[in-house]
Amino acid sequence: MAQQAKRLGLVTVFNMYEAGGPGTAYDSSPVFDADGELLGVTRMVHITDYACFHEQGYYAPGNRGAPVYTTRVGRVGVAICYDRHYPEYMRALGVAGAELVVIPQAGAVGEWPEGLYEAEVRTAAFQNGYYAALCNRVGVEEKLTFAGESFVVDAEGQGLGRGRARGAGRRDPGRRPRRTLLVSERRDQTRAAHRSRFLAVAQKTLRCLFAC
Repeated sequence: MAQQAKRLGLVTVFNMYEAGGPGTAYDSSPVFDADGELLGVTRMVHITDYACFHEQGYYAPGNRGAPVYTTRVGRVGVAICYDRHYPEYMRALGVAGAELVVIPQAGAVGEWPEGLYEAEVRTAAFQNGYYAALCNRVGVEEKLTFAGESFVVDAEGQGLGRGRARGAGRRDPGRRPRRTLLVSERRDQTRAAHRSRFLAVAQKTLRCLFAC
């Protein structure tokens, strides 16, 4: 992965099963800069356990907080899968100066109410003033069809690109899933306008609190 990041000149966020020592494993995302340097590894903090996702049986909670990495393209944070459901985690990335939050996840068809997982990412991006790029798994397991529908939003929560959705039907196991490449240009002026507006709102809020 480091060699590919360097060859392509891409800041790269990967996701993997990390062996953390005897009897311990993490859901982890190494972050590589565009020159192939490993900047660090984010570990998922919130481990879920419900039907078809009994992750507490094999993952330990991450112990590295919510790091943000300085890369060639700006400050990048990672919210792995279930961590994106927690506003305090998404806020921690914003407070640490994230300009882009990458969200690797494995979301299945019918797992959440229609539109919910996109709505919460759009809201987090808007509230914290960063871009967000969610990359969802595709493919079929015995009881799960992973939904695809990867997407990118700007700091206003507006969509910039979207991958294909996966239907609820089962795919031919001999056929490889089709993948969609999302390309989105980062727009600094959007973040600047967003932060200016939120600063004004914050100042009004503080004045109101002191007046009251």
